[in-house]
Amino acid sequence: MNGRLRLGVNIDHVATIRNARGGPHPDPLRAAHAAARAGADGITAHLREDRRHITDGDIDRLMAEIDLPLNLEMAATEEMLSIALRHRPHAACIVPERREERTTEGGLDAAGQFDALQPFVGRLTDASIRVSLFIEPSEAQVAAAVRLGAPVVEFHTGRYAHVEGEERAVELKRIADAAALATKNGIEPHAGHGLTYDNVVPVAAVPQLAELNIGHFLIGEAIFIGLEDSVRRMRGLMDQAR
Repeated sequence: MNGRLRLGVNIDHVATIRNARGGPHPDPLRAAHAAARAGADGITAHLREDRRHITDGDIDRLMAEIDLPLNLEMAATEEMLSIALRHRPHAACIVPERREERTTEGGLDAAGQFDALQPFVGRLTDASIRVSLFIEPSEAQVAAAVRLGAPVVEFHTGRYAHVEGEERAVELKRIADAAALATKNGIEPHAGHGLTYDNVVPVAAVPQLAELNIGHFLIGEAIFIGLEDSVRRMRGLMDQAR
C-alpha cells in the first residue's frame, strides 16, 4: 500500500466540551470544516448510546454539510444500525461500547462475538456502507474479520501509545504484523487511539496502513495552537513517515 496515508479526524471531544456547559458552542461542524481545510481526508464521529458527546443532530448536520467522507463509529445495536441505515455514511466502524468507560477501551472481540456481529456487517454492507471493525492487532481478530466479510479493520493502538521502550517495540510489531496479515487477506487496515505527535511516526511508517483516525489529542492540542495548526502538524508528520 505504502502511498499517501489518510488522516481521519475524530471530532467527538469538541462535542464533549460543548455538552459540558450546554448550548451550541463549540460547534463540531465548524471543527469538521477546520479539519478539512488543514488536510484531513475524512471525519470520524462516534454516536454513543448515551449521547455523551456527538448527538443525532450533529450527525444530521455532518451528513448534510461536509464534503469529506463521514466515518460513523457505532456499537452493534439495533438503534445504531437503524441510524446508520437512515443516513448511509461513507463508512461505519463497529466499536465496543460500555457506559462506564470514559472512551473506547480496547478492541471489539470479533472472534468471540462473531454470530452477533454477522447480521450487522451484512446489513450495513447491503446498504453500501463500508464496514470497519475496531479490533486488537491480533491474528485471531483479523481472521474473524475475514470470515465476517468486513472490508476494513481499524487496529486499536491504545496499548502501543501507553507503554514505552521494548514494550512499545513489541506492540508496534504486533500492529505491523496484523496490518500485513489483513492486507494479505484483502482487508484494508487502519489504526487509531492514543496517537500523538510523539508516537505517530512509527505507526504511520507501517506501509500497509491506509488511514489513521485521531481525535482526542488533536482537539486537546487545538486549545494551545488552534485546530487547523494541530491537524496540519499531524498531517505533516504522517507525510514525513511515508
